[in-house]
Amino acid sequence: MEGGGAYGAAKAGGAFDPVRFVQQPQVLARIASAVFALIVFACLVGEGYTNSPRSSQLYCVFNHNENACRYGIGIGVLAFLACIFFFMVDAYFPQISNATDRKYLVLADLGFSGLWTFLWFVGFCFLTNQWAWTHDEDVRIVADSARAAITFSFFSIFSWGLLITFAYKRYKMGVEDFAHSYVDPSPEVSTPYSSYPNISHDSYQQPPFTQTADATEGYQPPPVY
Repeated sequence: MEGGGAYGAAKAGGAFDPVRFVQQPQVLARIASAVFALIVFACLVGEGYTNSPRSSQLYCVFNHNENACRYGIGIGVLAFLACIFFFMVDAYFPQISNATDRKYLVLADLGFSGLWTFLWFVGFCFLTNQWAWTHDEDVRIVADSARAAITFSFFSIFSWGLLITFAYKRYKMGVEDFAHSYVDPSPEVSTPYSSYPNISHDSYQQPPFTQTADATEGYQPPPVY
């Protein structure tokens, strides 16, 4: 993972190196997650539904439970689209100069990866449980696709778990960089004001042309004739 910038990415403005970009651990894990999601929903869409010889109506191969197929297809499609989105974010991430924007993108990656790790775990348990109750005569030639969907659902738990780890490391690096670069301003010590130089209170003189109280009291009005 590249260093030299906030949240584990290079400083903004550098040249994009596709070879170095693809070699990043989180990018490799994201590509693997996208491939696993593609396999899961492709297996369920292509051969997840079948019909009996006596009827033309299609049903889900997982114990005729439509919710099992819908769940697998739903999380597979959304996971694949999310991988494409975050793949583009990873490519554009070093060009983002605002540390706050980087923080929100890393948190979004961390939260989404955590949620989808849980959903893949639920999907794996759900599909495995429904497959255990499925009758052999109901699956025939589509059994391999059903097992592939279960297998790559299991692999997706670990690939998305790796994405959680990488996103958390990037977030932790950003927090540590902020803590190291932050300087707490110490309060300035207030000093008393010094008196103006060359002026003393003892040398104060009364300004000229000022009437005194004695002169006012000795005033006599002119005589009236």
